[in-house]
Amino acid sequence: MKLAFSFLHPRPGLDHLYNFHAHLKLTLLRNAHTGSNPIILPPRLSSLDTPEENALARTWIERFRASEIPKGSVQLSFSRSSGPGGQNVNKVNTKATLRCLIHENWIPQWAKPELKRSPYYVSSSQLIQITATVHRSQSLNIDECLSKFHALLVAASSAALKTEPSEVQKKRVEALVKAAHARRRTEKSYRSSVKARRKGPPE
Repeated sequence: MKLAFSFLHPRPGLDHLYNFHAHLKLTLLRNAHTGSNPIILPPRLSSLDTPEENALARTWIERFRASEIPKGSVQLSFSRSSGPGGQNVNKVNTKATLRCLIHENWIPQWAKPELKRSPYYVSSSQLIQITATVHRSQSLNIDECLSKFHALLVAASSAALKTEPSEVQKKRVEALVKAAHARRRTEKSYRSSVKARRKGPPE
């Protein structure tokens, strides 16, 4: 099930943060009624430039971190494994390969630059490709692929987050800004007085 968000503006405010929580709750409730695994659609943000955008991204990341990627959300294929697998090697299709286009609507837009730098990214097809052969069971190799993909998405989504400054840092920045403003006012006043002296007294 796909649920579109109502906030599409590049600079969301707090009202959009409330909208995100409302849509998030609605998505979870609908998935609970249908019995499907919840997959949370991220806010449509191409970058994280403001505190509000970072807050939206953090909320989605924490929700996504606690969820799982449904098998139906990716393309899975199987082949005979040449690695570990005991008696199953070269007899059954235990090797699992996961593929997923990075333009899927449930993959955060702000995470795409980081995903494209991943060794799992196939630039010619613009997709993520992950394989697993470590288990003797096909189903376990599927779980391995999904787990790797989940970890990759969490890492790529988190990489763009900006660290929130501490209270001490905030106060220091505020003090520097005030000092800069005061310095500019002093310089402006000085330049004005110099110009006035050059003009001389009024006749």
